[in-house]
Amino acid sequence: MSKSNSGNISEIMIAKWSDRFFAWLIDFLIITMISTLIMFTLFGKIDFEINEKWMWAETTQYVQTSIIFFAYWTILEYKTGQSIGKKILNVKVTNLYGKQADLKSVVISSFGKTFLIPIDVVLGLIFTNEKRQRIFNKIGDTIVIKIKNNEKNDDVNIKYKKDGI
Repeated sequence: MSKSNSGNISEIMIAKWSDRFFAWLIDFLIITMISTLIMFTLFGKIDFEINEKWMWAETTQYVQTSIIFFAYWTILEYKTGQSIGKKILNVKVTNLYGKQADLKSVVISSFGKTFLIPIDVVLGLIFTNEKRQRIFNKIGDTIVIKIKNNEKNDDVNIKYKKDGI
């Protein structure tokens, strides 16, 4: 977020859809690998032979992976505003004012991205606005912003002073 030369107006750089997609893809690959590793550990092998055990394992993996995705995005985006994919691509989830989003807003946004991503994205693209929000971003009052290099390290110019001994 940067201050504009015209008074108190702040400018927020909204992240491009492509940056958001590639951040999501990075997160998807990371969580899928973790989930597959967990399933491999539980079942001893990854077997693609179609049978009753396979169907149960697939259903279990879908539920488990969805829960991992939801927890991953909720925790990281609430604590830091960024998942690993977002950090790599210098984008961040914030409230509509560019500040840290509250837990309720992050949970709403994460829910849409975890369980209803195709619907969330398609409707978000159809009904998009200048904020490039998915439907669950609109409901949760969140936006995804591009972070400038000078905004990543806000504490660089901080001088620390000790209080006595």
